[in-house]
Amino acid sequence: MACLWTCNNSGKVCSSFSPSTLHFSSFQRLSFNHNRPCPSRPLTLRAVETSERSVSAAAAEEEEACVNFAFVSSVLLPDGTPDVQLRKATGGQKLRDIMLDANVELYGPYARPLLNCGGGGTCATCMVEVVEGKELLNPRTDKEKENLKRHPKNWRLACQAIVGKPDSRGMMVIQQLPEWKAHEWNYRGLPPVEEEEEESVSSSST
Repeated sequence: MACLWTCNNSGKVCSSFSPSTLHFSSFQRLSFNHNRPCPSRPLTLRAVETSERSVSAAAAEEEEACVNFAFVSSVLLPDGTPDVQLRKATGGQKLRDIMLDANVELYGPYARPLLNCGGGGTCATCMVEVVEGKELLNPRTDKEKENLKRHPKNWRLACQAIVGKPDSRGMMVIQQLPEWKAHEWNYRGLPPVEEEEEESVSSSST
């Protein structure tokens, strides 16, 4: 808590109070008390202490807003678990730019310049599956509606999908190269077989 001290015209400390009790009326009482003669110099306020709590709170408020991402590779790790890369980025950008800037695989076998349209939305080689966080994206564009009409609704073109706004916060889980995915997994991190066994055990116990 920061402490403020009032000083009279001689510079001598005469009282202290907390900022939580500091209101506009307090300034009126300090400077414009009509029951007393006005001093030759106006009263001054001097800050003598600042707590670590107030500093950390201000720093937290100034922390830049961002969106967290979990990018899941189309290939499993040697132990059979999903290969997940965690990233964060400021909103208001296209998902394609976020993935390329973060060195996250996007095009797979179509990574060569002549094998993709470079973000024009015509080749449909930057498809991703939005597992979580689709509410942060803009609606499908006309190019997506044309190129993805035979794919699930949660598939998007990374070059057409805009992630929120600059002040957006949230979490997105993105499956990379969904058309090349040779395995199934769920967001809780359990293989489908284990999930089914867990549900059967819980139902039998009830």
